[in-house]
Amino acid sequence: MNHPSIRTVLLSPLLALALAGCGKQSDGGTAASNGSQGLKQIMQARGLSEADVEAALLTYRPTGKKDDYVIFASGGQSGQVLVIGVPSMRLLKVVAVFTPEPWQGYGYGGLGNKVLEGGNQHPGTQLTWADVHHPNLSEANGEYDGRFLFVNDKANARVAVVDLHDFTTKQIVPNPLVMSDHGGAFVTPNTEYVVETSQYPAPLGREYAPLSEYKEKYRGLAMFWKFDKEKGRILPEASFGVELPPYTQDLADAGKGPSDGYVFINSFNTEMATGGILEGNPPIESGASQNDMDFLHVIHWKKAEELVKAGRAKTIKGVKVLTMDVTGPEKVLALIPEPKSPHGVDVTPDGEDIVVGGKLDTHTTVYSFQKIKALMEAGTAEGKDGYGLPILPFQDSIRGQTEIGLGPLHTVYDGKGFAYTSVFIESVVAKWSLKDLKVVETLPVHYNIGHILAAEGDTVSPDGNYVVAMNKMSIDRFANIGPLYPQNFQLIGIDGPQMKLLADMPIGIGEPHYAQMIKADKLKPLKVYPMGTNPYTNQKDEFAVTPGKERIERKGKDVHVYMTAIRSHFTPDRIEVEEGDRVHLHLTSAEQAEDQVHGFTIDMYNVNLSLEPGKHENVTFVADKPGAFPMYCTEFCSALHLEMMGYLMVKPKGAK
Repeated sequence: MNHPSIRTVLLSPLLALALAGCGKQSDGGTAASNGSQGLKQIMQARGLSEADVEAALLTYRPTGKKDDYVIFASGGQSGQVLVIGVPSMRLLKVVAVFTPEPWQGYGYGGLGNKVLEGGNQHPGTQLTWADVHHPNLSEANGEYDGRFLFVNDKANARVAVVDLHDFTTKQIVPNPLVMSDHGGAFVTPNTEYVVETSQYPAPLGREYAPLSEYKEKYRGLAMFWKFDKEKGRILPEASFGVELPPYTQDLADAGKGPSDGYVFINSFNTEMATGGILEGNPPIESGASQNDMDFLHVIHWKKAEELVKAGRAKTIKGVKVLTMDVTGPEKVLALIPEPKSPHGVDVTPDGEDIVVGGKLDTHTTVYSFQKIKALMEAGTAEGKDGYGLPILPFQDSIRGQTEIGLGPLHTVYDGKGFAYTSVFIESVVAKWSLKDLKVVETLPVHYNIGHILAAEGDTVSPDGNYVVAMNKMSIDRFANIGPLYPQNFQLIGIDGPQMKLLADMPIGIGEPHYAQMIKADKLKPLKVYPMGTNPYTNQKDEFAVTPGKERIERKGKDVHVYMTAIRSHFTPDRIEVEEGDRVHLHLTSAEQAEDQVHGFTIDMYNVNLSLEPGKHENVTFVADKPGAFPMYCTEFCSALHLEMMGYLMVKPKGAK
């Protein structure tokens, strides 16, 4: 639902009283005027301006009042995703994705272990961190549908699927061809594909080749992961890749409306610099900044899909890949010069334009899709790169440029014809007109803004109520907490004639990157699981336990424990095994009341589960430590919470 304009609530009774209180108080004042005098005193004592009070009113949510929007934000090096309410800017949840998370029991013996293991890249190596960059919501006809969230891990070239019916990560898919990714995990308008592009080039298939063979053997890749909405899973066997030159690919965006069927990817380091400082070469940062322009990559993915089905792909490490000797001549892949060191590439809501910001340029460049399409179809090019790919003429591909400031990065939209660009070096948000390509306003933010997001701002119909500046620095903003400062999300109101800074939110986790904001009423999560549900299959688990049928069964050295949890006890609450036994816990929460969560842990055994109402978990471990080990509920669930416990008794070998 769209809000009423911010302006319509500015002079709410409370603010009106506050403003009235700034005038002279007459004798015999009413209760209202006495209240306004109190507000005046509060404002004076705290040094608050009218603008501060206005911002507070616009973002305040009393207890029980829910937010209108929800942000899904990268958790950076935490490997997780932050869920934030808007306009309150309250942290609602941290979704465990690539790394273990104890509160959710993710990675501590339960069913989530299998999801994490699915993302392991090398046998015997357990990845314990990730570099989350770009959460993206699933779409239907270019609109967020609130069903799934896709997340990439730059450090380990993985993509995860989060099911928003319970905010749980259900799948992690490693990319067997590349070493890192960045342009992910963007989706096509109906979530046919989740797009993941490599960042730092390497030999495809993770083979070794010396850097002296960089031009010949190093490559980039655009991976099109096929997604099945009914199953809620990526289908690797139906996915394909498009080989790219060893220019360092960056962000990506999918076309929509008239540009549906195309994907646009930025790149930098068209110089193909590889460093070698000790050998007397320039560092990559300067070697990669020599050319006046880098290359925007344009992929006609629907045509690529047809070529794969026609058998034109090459198989590398089990993945079908269209190589450049196919995609160039078949007009699937083309390059266009773009301002140097670009970062954001953002398709406009109508799908007609693609906006690019170059970090080492002062413009946003607006490319015309219709011009690009015509040039590709006609085979018009100003030349070819070293890999035979056509280079479309720059001036013939663009609609124009906007002088935006120093360090433009990303652009989002409000649905009213305006674009909002993060300007890193100047630390401002620049609002500009898509129609006449002129800046109409800038707003200082604190500081070094990187990514930016808007309410439904990546869809075909942005809401135009809020923008969030995702700032990399927060010097002088918050209490001193040591040399590692929080980053700062700043909420900006954009539904009035001027942008207005409303709230700060320190982010004390990882290094957040990208985020998206969805209407809260599009999300339809469960409140309780049907009893015995395996959350990773969304089906009743084969080992689900019905109250009254709890039991312990021994099969040789395997001990199966069928257990339930309900306020305020576990059944059974005594488990007796012998040292060396393999213990299989099958644990069902018998609760069906909303918000009645239990936890389960066994001291010293690194087992920790979250048992939401109706949820089922399976845990297997070897009882290799003899002793009497308390097991207890970790979630304060009732007045008798501390009594919700029992014992795992592990009899030493040889004991009678």
